[in-house]
Amino acid sequence: MKYGFLIDHDRCIGCHACTVACKAENNVPVGDFRTWVQYQEQGTFPAVKRHFAVLRCNHCDNAPCVRICPVNALEKRADGIVDVDRDACIGCRACMQACPYDAIYLNDDTGSIEKCHYCAHRVENGIEPACVVVCPEKAIIAGDLNDPRAKIARMIAENDTLVRRPEQNTGPNVHYKGVEPTMLEPGSATRPDMYIWSDRPPEKPEAWPISLPVIEDARTVLDVGHRVEWNWPVAMYLVTKSIAAGAAILAPFAGVLGLRGAVQNFAPEIIALVFTLITLGLLVEDLSRPSKFFRLLTRPNWRSWLVRGGVILGGFVAIESVALILRFVQMDALADMARWVGLPMGVMAAGYTAFLFKQCEGRDLWQSEGLFSHLLIQAVLCGALVFLPFSEHRSTLEWFVIIPAILHFMFALHNHLGEHETSNALQAAAFLGTIRLGPMRALRGSVLMGVTLVLILVFFVPIGAMVAGLAGLYAYEWAFVRAGQLPPLS
Repeated sequence: MKYGFLIDHDRCIGCHACTVACKAENNVPVGDFRTWVQYQEQGTFPAVKRHFAVLRCNHCDNAPCVRICPVNALEKRADGIVDVDRDACIGCRACMQACPYDAIYLNDDTGSIEKCHYCAHRVENGIEPACVVVCPEKAIIAGDLNDPRAKIARMIAENDTLVRRPEQNTGPNVHYKGVEPTMLEPGSATRPDMYIWSDRPPEKPEAWPISLPVIEDARTVLDVGHRVEWNWPVAMYLVTKSIAAGAAILAPFAGVLGLRGAVQNFAPEIIALVFTLITLGLLVEDLSRPSKFFRLLTRPNWRSWLVRGGVILGGFVAIESVALILRFVQMDALADMARWVGLPMGVMAAGYTAFLFKQCEGRDLWQSEGLFSHLLIQAVLCGALVFLPFSEHRSTLEWFVIIPAILHFMFALHNHLGEHETSNALQAAAFLGTIRLGPMRALRGSVLMGVTLVLILVFFVPIGAMVAGLAGLYAYEWAFVRAGQLPPLS
């Protein structure tokens, strides 16, 4: 058995009855939606036609939200329904980044995520979902896609139907008959500031980049808003984790890099531990239910890179702690050996986020094949920057700043101006140049502070180079994290 929906847009009149019934049946908060109707108008007056698209969770065969959830709060049931255990949810919102359809929302009252669950409580009792029952035109057909006798299976077999974003390979189980194809191509229509009954929702105020092509006579005139869920804590986490990992990666070479005495012996491990603890604090604080973080330990989903990353950070803390203790008890030879063990652990701590972002399948900008290398370069840069003010002979260490800074600039430039395989990634790359941080565009600020100033100050003002470099990296991470979430998914 595999439950799914067919939305017959040859019959849909855009009345929103399905939305209202869903809200009433499932107590959906004001401003949130499990199913909604998007309006698009095409043409110029008086030859204008309005199209509708009923949007919702696709109950995917290969559901990325299930795979990324660190606490198994989402499951793909035997009957095909993707369901949510709201009590188990810790509010990390990773599933929202993984969903390519903007089908999941965070209930601010409870701190847990919610979505269409196919009215499982009704289906289990032999009653159709509320949206199906209420539709006055019988435009929503629900049933078993694997049963050739079912009406939904017959209609799909007899008609040309479409699914949303098939390039994501999620196996969506909501089929569309008679829908205007551009309505299933997010970002293809213009999005005016004013909708037909209201201003456009304010969650993503950035203007559409002028470099992106759109269908000029197609306008989205009614839609729901979707917030940017990962903000400054995630950008800061990328920086603090890079500092911690970079200190460990460079620790075996501390003497060659000009560190001497107590700084050489203790600073790398202290920096690594302090900034790893800050990283973990940022991750916990960013949860909507921070008091529930222990569920990462009690009900882990080992397929999730949030869990795997937690294990890596735990192992990283352990080896850095061992190295520090060995140094305190003057077992220097063993402490030096521990630093060599800490080097690959630092590489893993720096790079695992690339695999986490790979699981965020709704954010194509984050899917770059070169992200692991970019994160490793950032870690080396951060490690060198924090060592810089303490180095007595900087001639070697300066190159560990200069070369990674230039390579980071090249990666950032490629992310912004390079080729991208999907329209979502292309849109996000264009947004990358529009994000602001205070009075300045973040990407421009990151180049000015994190590259230009660093290359100047590294020879004359080590502390200034460190501050400029870390500030510039944060500006880039802020732009990268936010830009990936700006392109519409519906």
